[in-house]
Amino acid sequence: MLFVWIALWAIAFFLLASDPKAQTVRRLSRVAFCGGAGAFAAVLDFQFIPYLQTNYEEGVGLIRALDSVKACGSLLSYYGVPYAFLLFALSFRPAALSRNWRKALPVILLLPIVGCLLFTPAYNETYPVTFKVVVWWAVPYIVYGTVHILVRRPRNLAFSPTYWVVCIAVLTPVLLSMVMNYVLPSFGHLRMWVYNTWFVGVGVAVFVIGLFTYGFMGVRVLIDRRRLDSTFRAVTSGTAILNHAIKNDAGKMRLFAEKMKAYAAQTNQAELLADAETVLSASLHMQEMLAKVHRRTEDLRLEVRELDPAELIRSTLASFEPRLEDIKLNLTLAEGWRCRLDSAQAGEALANVAANAIEAMKGRGELSVALIAGKRELTVEVRDTGPGMDKAQAAKALEPFYTTKGGAGLSFGLGLPYAYQVMRKHGGSLHLRSKPGVGTSVYMTFPKRSVKAVWMEGGNRNG
Repeated sequence: MLFVWIALWAIAFFLLASDPKAQTVRRLSRVAFCGGAGAFAAVLDFQFIPYLQTNYEEGVGLIRALDSVKACGSLLSYYGVPYAFLLFALSFRPAALSRNWRKALPVILLLPIVGCLLFTPAYNETYPVTFKVVVWWAVPYIVYGTVHILVRRPRNLAFSPTYWVVCIAVLTPVLLSMVMNYVLPSFGHLRMWVYNTWFVGVGVAVFVIGLFTYGFMGVRVLIDRRRLDSTFRAVTSGTAILNHAIKNDAGKMRLFAEKMKAYAAQTNQAELLADAETVLSASLHMQEMLAKVHRRTEDLRLEVRELDPAELIRSTLASFEPRLEDIKLNLTLAEGWRCRLDSAQAGEALANVAANAIEAMKGRGELSVALIAGKRELTVEVRDTGPGMDKAQAAKALEPFYTTKGGAGLSFGLGLPYAYQVMRKHGGSLHLRSKPGVGTSVYMTFPKRSVKAVWMEGGNRNG
């Protein structure tokens, strides 16, 4: 039980520290903390208290205090795990509830716990809770929460690995613990919780592996997002300084080249005139390259207005028609939605993603673009049938100046990082899934609340 206690409380504090503002993360942290409280009570019962009783006979007061802590930990585990788990399930896959119901539900769900505390026998070591009573609300809480998560699967494939990691790391230990902590004790099989160590151990292993492979409850996404934000801020500061310095020097080059050109023309020196033209052309090229980098890395200021996202997608993709060649374009757009976006920035972000997809397919394949309306977000999916990327390439795709195009043309590897920043400024997110030989999918997700999305009657609502 020592392992279970340390592991669950470590996970609880890690989740809470990673994203304390996210309700789902906070509630899962409570599940882990309540489970760890039961393991802590067992550690006190089997290790600390017996050790004190054997070696410190004068420590009666401390032993009584630890007995009280043990009782509180045990009750917190038995009553807290089903309650916290159900609230976690309802926030992990949100149900359509009014604002008043969302506020009242946590209080309503507390009523069985309050009833057990008031009207069932007090805690004792043999029967910490009245199992034959508690089982009638604890099991339904856990079963309903599990079914709620399993039935309400995410439609967006970008979140599928994370979803299944949560199912294995959370649902499996909770369900097995339900059997050991409530069902079997209600039939007289007590202290079955000693077998929870194995279930929790598997859950912790899946949590750690999933955290670093796919992400867990958005934690890895949060870590990556902070890293990318920090990198982009550094790039923004660096390019601003570089832009200022080079622009001044390029201006001096242009000024003196103009003087050289005028002098060469006056003195009829053809070779000097050609050299001056070369210097002018080089200075102009430097300024164009610098301007392109600066536009992609400067701090974005949104100018939002109400628009039709489906129409924005159509107009953005229309400019690519001459470049499609043998690429088949498939559009599936949810119609009738209005939202507030910066049309220039959002259109440019989509254009960058689409351009990458078209270049990857080299004139042959399928480009599928969809606008999908979920319960809480509008998602633009751009999918190509290009060569795809391996995990290492996909992990670096959002980093500034990373490109797989070999430095051809004026590609600086800023298209996807720019699109990522545009999505962040809109309160949304950008996710990428890719597999070698299959293709790449990019998901641009706009939370409906952030962009004030409203559906107007008469359209195809879901796409």
